[in-house]
Amino acid sequence: MSEDRFTTERDSFGRLLADREVWRQASTIAAAGELTARWLEGKSQYQAGVFSAGYDDETRAIAGELARLNRNGLFTKESQPGVEAGDLAQRAYVTAFCSPETAMSLLALSTRTSLVTVAHAPGESSSASIPVTVQDGDVVTVLGSSEEPVAEDQLRDWAEESNETLALVLADAWYVEVFDPVWGRNEVLLPAVLEALQAD
Repeated sequence: MSEDRFTTERDSFGRLLADREVWRQASTIAAAGELTARWLEGKSQYQAGVFSAGYDDETRAIAGELARLNRNGLFTKESQPGVEAGDLAQRAYVTAFCSPETAMSLLALSTRTSLVTVAHAPGESSSASIPVTVQDGDVVTVLGSSEEPVAEDQLRDWAEESNETLALVLADAWYVEVFDPVWGRNEVLLPAVLEALQAD
């Protein structure tokens, strides 16, 4: 009876605790990427670092492409499609943890396309502020800050969300932010990132 309860029990964010258990075993970027791909495909209701059981509506249209990125060397953290509608303008972007080699491949993408890659070495902090979402004339989302868990409380949070080994792997990983500088364009970024990853 208690085992059955565990398979249906959820945390305060609505995430399925049974799906959390596989994160306890994920100790590489590739493993975290595979679990993220499963979540994007609707096969899991727990994603480390995301405080809801599923993703938001705007991610639905790009979830399949994001899953492919996660199976090709990235552990994606945030993303959004390009949108221009009324008073909302968004640049398409994706952020992720990755290896140094993958970070270099994505930096090279900036030299041969119109896309922009901001790469953060492990432990690097940045106070850059690149607007990627404007709503009603106000900037509401920016890129330019590293997201590696470098402080003790960040490491603890990631360890609680996944496990201590993965938290340390992420602290030593590169963090990349790739975006399309053209507002509202949605068909260029993710295919180009996938191509760069597969060519690596």
